[in-house]
Amino acid sequence: MPTPNDKSIFRFSTEAYPERDRLTAWREVFGRTVVSLDIQPLALDGFRSEATVCGLPGLGLLVGETSAVHLEHSANLIVDDDLSFAVGPGGAWAACQLGRTATLGAGDGVLMWNAVVGSMTLPSACRFMTFRVPVAAIQRLVPDVAAKVATRLPVQSPALQLLSRYLGIFRDAPAELTPELQRAAVTHVYDLLALTLGATREGTEIASARGLPAVRLRAIKADIVENLGRAELSAATLAARHGITPRYVQMLFEQDGMTFTEFVREQRLSRAHRLLADPRYANHTIGAIAYEVGFGDLSYFNKAFRRQFGATPSDIRATTADHTASAGRPGSPSAAPNGRE
Repeated sequence: MPTPNDKSIFRFSTEAYPERDRLTAWREVFGRTVVSLDIQPLALDGFRSEATVCGLPGLGLLVGETSAVHLEHSANLIVDDDLSFAVGPGGAWAACQLGRTATLGAGDGVLMWNAVVGSMTLPSACRFMTFRVPVAAIQRLVPDVAAKVATRLPVQSPALQLLSRYLGIFRDAPAELTPELQRAAVTHVYDLLALTLGATREGTEIASARGLPAVRLRAIKADIVENLGRAELSAATLAARHGITPRYVQMLFEQDGMTFTEFVREQRLSRAHRLLADPRYANHTIGAIAYEVGFGDLSYFNKAFRRQFGATPSDIRATTADHTASAGRPGSPSAAPNGRE
């Protein structure tokens, strides 16, 4: 994995190599140079692995999938003293280090230390996610960090659940983040990891004050965007899913400059606008689109849409139809072969 001082994207897949060369390629191209691991396939039906790695200043994030394998971090592969944290794949798995063996289940997390030998077993094909951070960044918040290595961090932990959600959001477009947002995102990961491991009282206060509200808000916003079409979308349902109170949900949005209701309405209207402007939805009625994005009252949808965009849903649809028709007329640039006149 790129060191926490790099900003880069690296992708690896065994599919790029002949089957007879895949294990060697993983070891030489990826294992020894990127993640400092050796590998032993456990599956009988061929070895397969792929991963996308992103490096930002102070954080390396890896998302991938693999067939069943045993991974070894041997003495000759120790190159730094960073901490690595793995968020559990589906099914049972295990991690060993410092004389301890953690038996893990789906969604569990485990901390590993790159400064000492260790191993991990993934007994079945799975997707997985892991990241690495400088040990000094976590020791400020969790002084007894070595005691947390190779111990099970259960999926039921609210801090781990929030960390997993945040990593899922963060991994989608890390390279597009501005330097300021990169620094904030990395700090949020540090804070969430410290809370997951069990930060000291002082560490908890630091993490809660500087980043936790922003992380929660971002996770809730992503949840809203994924579930816009659900009629039961409310502060109460979001609060229940994220383990907080409805009032706290409202407060997070108010501190961000808008109410929960305003954010949901804005997101629903924006999605409706995109669908109305999409020729692929030309055979959907305006009512069907309004319902699809979560509006139950067509009259209210029309009023809110016009207030938001200064045009009615029918206006947007008519404009889209005109553009589509003109694009298909003979002599128009887009109608010409290969886009040429």
